[in-house]
Amino acid sequence: MLCVDRAGMADRRVSDLPMLLRSGDLLVFNDTRVIPAQLEGRRGQARISATLHKREGPRSWRAFVRNARRVHDGDLIDFGEGATACATKREDDGSLLLTFAGDEPVELLLARSGRMPLPPYIAGRRAADARDASDYQTMFAAEDGAVAAPTAALHFTPQLMAGLAKAGIDHATVTLHVGAGTFLPVKSEDSDGHVMHSEWGRIDAPTCRKIDAARAAGGRIVAVGTTSLRLIESAADGAGTVHPFASDTAIFITPGYRFRVVDGLVTNFHLPRSTLFMLVSALMGRERMLAAYAHAIAHDYRFYSYGDASLLLPSLKNG
Repeated sequence: MLCVDRAGMADRRVSDLPMLLRSGDLLVFNDTRVIPAQLEGRRGQARISATLHKREGPRSWRAFVRNARRVHDGDLIDFGEGATACATKREDDGSLLLTFAGDEPVELLLARSGRMPLPPYIAGRRAADARDASDYQTMFAAEDGAVAAPTAALHFTPQLMAGLAKAGIDHATVTLHVGAGTFLPVKSEDSDGHVMHSEWGRIDAPTCRKIDAARAAGGRIVAVGTTSLRLIESAADGAGTVHPFASDTAIFITPGYRFRVVDGLVTNFHLPRSTLFMLVSALMGRERMLAAYAHAIAHDYRFYSYGDASLLLPSLKNG
């Protein structure tokens, strides 16, 4: 784990977190659970691949569809194992609304016919297998609905959490159902031209009180993963108070953004020209993050979802 703060950077391990954080700090995790959102089916003789990315109703999901030109409004796609969906409402980004037929819960249909939506650099080398159903989940996964894991939390184990608790470092959970749009590259020359896909999130009242109490006592709020950070900032007002939240968010954090609540971030290493690199640059400063990434490359840090971690602390709040 690369630890970056205003004093510089240091090569550490994730297991060092109890020593790197302070008593009274609060870690915030995303408890979303990845569903088998990758589907392979047919419309007549045409093969259709679909990746669900955002739920729109009890039986409806917005999906990115490969070979979408072969699908017309009102077409039925057979995904096998009793899962059939009607395609409608094509968007400018090429996504379609898939509404599943029948009365059987969609969760059961996906459990039979879907596959875990592994990152493309893994899925391009092998098919998803039974182990991925557990390996591609964090220890906090509880709420079904994500199509990608909040991978920063994959570094955490019950043993590490016990060490953090012993050091006086508490934790809380929020829910943001990660959509595939989060990871789309920025193709426009100006970030103002990039449209973020919305994702559904929830923070309940007890969690809001826990975050606000930790801040009032001088503790730092350290988000574990960019998804947790984006949701916390979406639920905060201008004074830094976090309010109960249950809605979509399409917050796009770029350099110049003033953080309302979050004091630090545990995250993996992100690709250039991504919204996620823009977010960490907003937190730490672009030049500092470019230097950190140059250090990571020179010292063989691993990037991507199953890669290494960074601890980003932009200030030395309260000493």
